[in-house]
Amino acid sequence: MTDDDTLPSTLSNASAVDAFLGDLAKTPVAAAGGGAGRLLFAMDATASREQAWDQAARIQHEMFESTRVQGGLAVQLAFFRGFGEFKVSGWLTDAAEVHRLMSAVFCLAGETQVEKVLKHARNEATRSGVRAMVYVGDCFEENLDRVGRVAGELGLLGVPAFMFHEGQDPHAERAFRHIAKLSGGAYARFDAASPETLRALLGAVAVFAAGGAKALDDFARVRGGAVLRIADQMRGRAT
Repeated sequence: MTDDDTLPSTLSNASAVDAFLGDLAKTPVAAAGGGAGRLLFAMDATASREQAWDQAARIQHEMFESTRVQGGLAVQLAFFRGFGEFKVSGWLTDAAEVHRLMSAVFCLAGETQVEKVLKHARNEATRSGVRAMVYVGDCFEENLDRVGRVAGELGLLGVPAFMFHEGQDPHAERAFRHIAKLSGGAYARFDAASPETLRALLGAVAVFAAGGAKALDDFARVRGGAVLRIADQMRGRAT
């Protein structure tokens, strides 16, 4: 893997998803410049993630609903799958558009590309002011030292990575915790059989992106559980 900053990658063969992403990237997002928090929502779309991808597509509206009082949310969706394929959307402020896009994507066997996700978050932060990123995945197949270096760069930019881990893979847990710590973010595990946990976690990150640490603390006191645990991690990072 080269240290390539020209992300995301583009495949030569066009598809319906490619065309849809191209259209979204050209669409102006009026609300994004008016105070809406910017959140990069990244997901592993390799074959093992198919069930969880469909689940996240159904519940992602929680991100938008949780931020109305903070001024709203602008989301950029990023995903990887297959042999080196990595795609991003334009900035979206409508939950229905995010759902439409996610529903157009199918999962495809391949290796993880977390380093690409973090590099894109770093580059996007310098261009458009990303406030946070959330990553949802179940495994990790990369060089942790390389990925950790980019996570540290995110931390220096003030862009915490919220690493949400589906399942029990101990290697992935170690890597995701490492990334969260270096970036100033938080780690949480969820079970695909318990969608309410992921729903709450996505809402919490959205609240942080839109309103900052104080808004997350207020949200955590109401929601408790996994949300309170990531808020506690964020407070620990700040001390």
